[in-house]
Amino acid sequence: MSYTALARRYRSNSFDEVVGQEPIARTLKNAIDSGRVAHAYLFCGTRGVGKTSMARIFARAINTTADADMPEEVIKAIMTGQDQDVIEIDAASNRSVEEARNLIANCVYRPMRGPFKVYIIDEVHMLTTPAFNTLLKTMEEPPEHVKFILCTTEAQKVPATIQSRCQRFDFRDIPTPRITGHLTEVCKAEGAKADDALLHAVARLGNGSMRDALSLLDRLLASGEKVLTIGLLEELLGLPERELLSRLIDALATGDAKTALESADELLDKGSGQEVVLDSLASRLRDLMVLCACGPETDLVDATGDARAEDVARAERFDIASLSHMIVVCESVQRAARNSALPRALFDAAVVRLAMAERLANVTEIVTKLSSPAGLARGSAVKKA
Repeated sequence: MSYTALARRYRSNSFDEVVGQEPIARTLKNAIDSGRVAHAYLFCGTRGVGKTSMARIFARAINTTADADMPEEVIKAIMTGQDQDVIEIDAASNRSVEEARNLIANCVYRPMRGPFKVYIIDEVHMLTTPAFNTLLKTMEEPPEHVKFILCTTEAQKVPATIQSRCQRFDFRDIPTPRITGHLTEVCKAEGAKADDALLHAVARLGNGSMRDALSLLDRLLASGEKVLTIGLLEELLGLPERELLSRLIDALATGDAKTALESADELLDKGSGQEVVLDSLASRLRDLMVLCACGPETDLVDATGDARAEDVARAERFDIASLSHMIVVCESVQRAARNSALPRALFDAAVVRLAMAERLANVTEIVTKLSSPAGLARGSAVKKA
């Protein structure tokens, strides 16, 4: 029997199961209950946040008649994108005007079972301009038995003429704590043991995408380890060890360029690429900057437990200006190194520059003061004397 990925097995099957998009689920459910279902919808948001799942749930809900329960095989067909009345179209591979004309031609046929024929067009922004123009009239006044649900990760590429014919819903990135909670439930259902720190790290790496987080958890479970740990995650993805990264940041705090270079070299020796190190370093520095600006209790930093306590103490050794400067340095060097013949030289120069950030900030402050009217006046007085 073939294995089904976690992201598919643990997809939401009802409005109540949706994670992180409850306001949208509630609005759509109320629209059905009040008989205010529009003819076209536009679901916008990054990948893996539940757009297609919500579209299937909505299509299933509007096709459920009050006088009869929907057969299990029909529910399964809708939720897997294989139903005859709920047609899913991948606009990336069906983007031409001919496909749009075929869709319009098929709209005239009534659904075989439920009251509505629902067209779910995924990645709709991939349609060509002529295809969009072909759909305009049908999108505005479709047959009474037809509903459109358009899904896109790039709403700005969908023509305004199409957007104006739809009710738009923007799906937000799913908060890290919500992803962590869902991953915990999945691990319990799978009979797997995982450290809390590991699940939190996986949720953060998902970057707001439940699907990405579940796919990463799938990779970890495939390792066959009895207990999933943060060390396994670092080994699997080639991420820098947190302890080594902390040592590097401590060296930056004291301006110790020698220790900073040695710590950075050790990170590279353990298999972390330069780009990954800079990315992880910038992420940690961002957390310290937020802690400096907002205080130790802020919800803008996802770290918990001992890791948070350590970062709170570490943040006290920096100031906001230096940290923001250091993040910019990481990003600019990361970008420049991709096209450089000497990426290691740029990487090492970046580490030294980060270690000197406090001194550079002091020099900038001195120059700023000297450039002020008061500073210029004092300079003139010194010259006259």
